[in-house]
Amino acid sequence: MEFKRVVVTGLGAITPLGNTIDELFANFTNGVSGCELITSFDTTNHKTKFACQVKDFDIAKYFDRKESRKLDPFTQFGIAAAVEAVEDGKLDFSTLDPDRLGVIWGSGIGGLETLQNDLTEFGLNGRIPRFNPFFIPKIIGNIVSGHISMRFGMRGPSYGVVSACASASHALIDAFNLIRLNKADLFIAGGSEACVCESGVGGFNVMHALSTNNDEFKSASRPFDVTRDGFVMGEGGCALILEEYEHAVKRGAKIYAEFVGGGMSSDANHITAPHPEGIGAMNAMKYAIQEANLKLSDIDYINVHGTSTPLGDVAETGAIVKLFGEHAYKLNISSTKSMTGHLLGAAGAVEAIAAILALTKDIIPPTINFKTADPLIDSKLNLTLNEAQTRKVHYALSNTFGFGGHNASIVLKKFE
Repeated sequence: MEFKRVVVTGLGAITPLGNTIDELFANFTNGVSGCELITSFDTTNHKTKFACQVKDFDIAKYFDRKESRKLDPFTQFGIAAAVEAVEDGKLDFSTLDPDRLGVIWGSGIGGLETLQNDLTEFGLNGRIPRFNPFFIPKIIGNIVSGHISMRFGMRGPSYGVVSACASASHALIDAFNLIRLNKADLFIAGGSEACVCESGVGGFNVMHALSTNNDEFKSASRPFDVTRDGFVMGEGGCALILEEYEHAVKRGAKIYAEFVGGGMSSDANHITAPHPEGIGAMNAMKYAIQEANLKLSDIDYINVHGTSTPLGDVAETGAIVKLFGEHAYKLNISSTKSMTGHLLGAAGAVEAIAAILALTKDIIPPTINFKTADPLIDSKLNLTLNEAQTRKVHYALSNTFGFGGHNASIVLKKFE
């Protein structure tokens, strides 16, 4: 069968680097760190006292007070990002077929803050089960897609995706596949997460996954640097409008980029550690490029998973060298987690937007905070260190890998 073409026609972002696409693009370009000391709870007894948190989020812009109390922050961020994307994409729902519009949303954990707070109250109140009536709807991972579909009257496929840090990328790939199979005309797809709370930080601390570099917190997210000691928690939500090409042209939509491939794989190795030889990462990238009907040499830029963990950065860069061979040294590579922190289940969405920045502006966002090379990482790779670089970008690849060994890669093409 003939596949439909899929394009990106709207973007929305609620992130540690800004709550609009223009602000996010500018801070990506300028290499700004979104990291601050945590003020939302007392970190006295926590090993990590910093995170990349959303700032200046105007909740009243999106919800009245009564509605906001029914929503966990991860849902608030997701709905707000979707609203921004709809406005950016200039969608007029009165002119569209609601049965051909869908929502696919990723979150690795869901309403963790609500879960933590309600269970704390349960314990403090003598274990008497007087839960908030919105307790379950606030914590379940699929609820963001439900709220977005109801807000805009979208009656096509609507569901949530949970694959840890690969969740948003899997959501984008699902939307891409359903559109090209002519199952829908348009999707709002992306991800959101809000785990900067006592249980989120404490849980990742006990796994030794988070950086504890409290003395240099602003630069603690330092992918590829030999002194890296773990990832920095991030939060927020990002949404992309994926649309069938002819549908977009018919309504005169602005087109950011074309979505041309998605690859998925599993490490089948360890619940948290990457495959040491990067087999799953290589397969995800390879499958995405094959699906896009491209050669390895066609890729210009890779926005890597690049979490700033000792094992992950080595495995991923090694996988790139093994897969791409000599072309690996002609690529630009960067980790925007050095700026945003790790948005967990939302990472794939914010990093797809970073790839779209590269495609639309011919600007490679940098890997900031780098000082000292790691001898285990190939020194010939162009990791776009500390400052943005300009180059013509025709094809960009974005990688996300999650606990449980879940891997996803997407290929985006410059729209010309």
